[in-house]
Amino acid sequence: MLNDALPSDADITSCDLEPIHIPGSIQPHGIMLIVNNELKVIGAAGDIEGRLTENWPGRALIDLVGGDCVAKAARVEEDATLILGRVEGASGYLNAIAYRSAGRLVVEMDAAEPEPTLSAPFLFGLDAAVSQFERAPTVESLCRQAAATFRDLTGYGRVMIYQFIDGDAGVVVGESLDEGSSSFLNHHFPATDIPKQARALYVRNKVRVIPDVSYIPAPIRSVREDLRGLDLSDSTLRSVSPVHIQYLKNMGVAASASISIVKDGVLWGLVACHHHEPKEITLNVRIACLAIAGSLARQIRSKEEAELYRERLRFRSQEETVLSKLGADGSLSEFFERSGRELANLLSSDGFAAVQGQDLFTYGKCPDNIDIRAIADFIRRPAALQPFATPSLKTKMPEAEAYADRASGLLAVTMSTEIPTILIWFRAEHLEVLEWAGNPHKGVPVEPGVTLTPRASFEAWSEEVRHKARPWSHGEVEAAGRVVRLMLERRNDLRVRELNRELTTTIAENETLLRQKDFLLKEVNHRVQNSLQLVAAFLRLQGKTSGDDAVRLQLEEADRRLSAVALVHRRLYRDDSVEVVDLSRYLEDLVSEMKTTMDDEWARQFDLELAPVQISTDRAVNVGLVLTELVINAQKHAYEGRPGRLSVILEQHRGMFRLIVMDHGAGKKSGGGSGFGKRMLAAVVDQLKGTIDEQDNKPGLRTVVTAPIDTP
Repeated sequence: MLNDALPSDADITSCDLEPIHIPGSIQPHGIMLIVNNELKVIGAAGDIEGRLTENWPGRALIDLVGGDCVAKAARVEEDATLILGRVEGASGYLNAIAYRSAGRLVVEMDAAEPEPTLSAPFLFGLDAAVSQFERAPTVESLCRQAAATFRDLTGYGRVMIYQFIDGDAGVVVGESLDEGSSSFLNHHFPATDIPKQARALYVRNKVRVIPDVSYIPAPIRSVREDLRGLDLSDSTLRSVSPVHIQYLKNMGVAASASISIVKDGVLWGLVACHHHEPKEITLNVRIACLAIAGSLARQIRSKEEAELYRERLRFRSQEETVLSKLGADGSLSEFFERSGRELANLLSSDGFAAVQGQDLFTYGKCPDNIDIRAIADFIRRPAALQPFATPSLKTKMPEAEAYADRASGLLAVTMSTEIPTILIWFRAEHLEVLEWAGNPHKGVPVEPGVTLTPRASFEAWSEEVRHKARPWSHGEVEAAGRVVRLMLERRNDLRVRELNRELTTTIAENETLLRQKDFLLKEVNHRVQNSLQLVAAFLRLQGKTSGDDAVRLQLEEADRRLSAVALVHRRLYRDDSVEVVDLSRYLEDLVSEMKTTMDDEWARQFDLELAPVQISTDRAVNVGLVLTELVINAQKHAYEGRPGRLSVILEQHRGMFRLIVMDHGAGKKSGGGSGFGKRMLAAVVDQLKGTIDEQDNKPGLRTVVTAPIDTP
């Protein structure tokens, strides 16, 4: 039926292995020149002597086709075909094209049309044909219109639009006939009629013509090396399989042409043209066929997408009906019991089932429960990744033949609930009678290496298809996956709302507890602050009444230490967090507090450079005591009791902090003493698991306390 097609009664492996791309010859309606990198002719095929010149071996290509064609030929790239133009031959003008094969340039020529360019009426007719494609409402009507358009364009007696379907078989979906041609409309052809390597060539080389099935192949002739093994995949003149020639003769076909319909890079189908007598078509017509086939492919895609869009809209309205059954309780068990009918109707299925652990829900015409569980176990893994769909469950699960009358077709999706839920739609067996162009099962397979022979009969042959349901459409598979996702989202939304209500109640209860805690903290803070203020008042009163200067100074130092503790307590009450404080803010407030106990001259001498460090409250108290002690020491010893410049620096390095107190005084170190302040400072630093280092500040003293931020 089609170019390079092989018979169904030959062994499929043998058919698929036939090297149809390297026949070693061409059809004699054209001629071929094979040219090396120096643009010298090293091989040829066809009637070169009669149509071009007798003196061709080794000649420069420019001498045979002219300078303009050679200039274009030099630009030909791999995997590309270029039209060179018209060449004046010995018996008339020839159209020349060029492509590359195995590093060689191949130039092919056949008879040119009378006019060198396409006429305006011809181009207008092409535009009108494409406009008719756009107006076709469905793919079916588009294919009928396309068949008529290609028959008008090519003049062939029978033109068929042939679509590839499941298993690479084909069916004629559009047809245009003259009075003498028989019809194959709606007839199926087995996949073996067009083997794999032929389908691959149809994608690569989209127009193939056999002007006369009775032709005698013209072999490739070589000047030196043997070129008969040259790959002719891109050739328009390539000789076709002898088996296919006999195949066409058995159909009563004298001339054939085919144009590929390639949609999104995939071979969707073919325009198959047959004629009852030999017939050539010119390059202009072939180019026009190629352009119209491209437009046809785009229109097929557009109409398929439009149908899918309409189908999606139809499903969306039905999905809302299904989702409305999902009540506020969010229970899947009750949902399936309420919505079985709607879920089955959504995908036009005969039955619906849902399996969730040991629970099973069914509606409509379904297999027995034990069979449904077996199906669920079988599809559990594939349906977990994406929707699992098949029109013939028997081909995937042989035991399903027993209940084909209820579940020949199956579509399943897994819902990711706590216990995975498998939703399954069933379609019962749909008996279908297929019309074949000849018996696709007739014939005896041959062994590899044995001469292949084509099937001879193309009379209508009917076959009843069993154990198969109506196929699931792309839109139905999409809808199944989407409705399951929406069900899960709606259920989760309901659960989130319920959790939000519970959370709101919990937050209100917590706010009540927090208000109670704030009240208790306020009361505790009030009592602690009163106690601290009372102790501080006692210390200050004791200091004023003491006649001993040493005792007075010690009582003032004790007051400062007490102020450091009180300050942390007040900050704890003011901050949101009672466990962590910003050490920089605390130290800044502590210095401000200490300034109030000093004379104005001392208060103006402080320089602060404090980096923010988050530290636990109990450690902040200890750091405050350390800073208080270091400031007291500096006031005593740095400037011999007189006011002087003091710098306080807080730094963070990874998990450590550094507190630095510097003066520019006498530089007398405090090491070696055994007073209370010295002992207390050492004890507090030790409690912080830190170190204290006194360095010469040149002039003055630089005291560095380093400790971990967190408790080790």
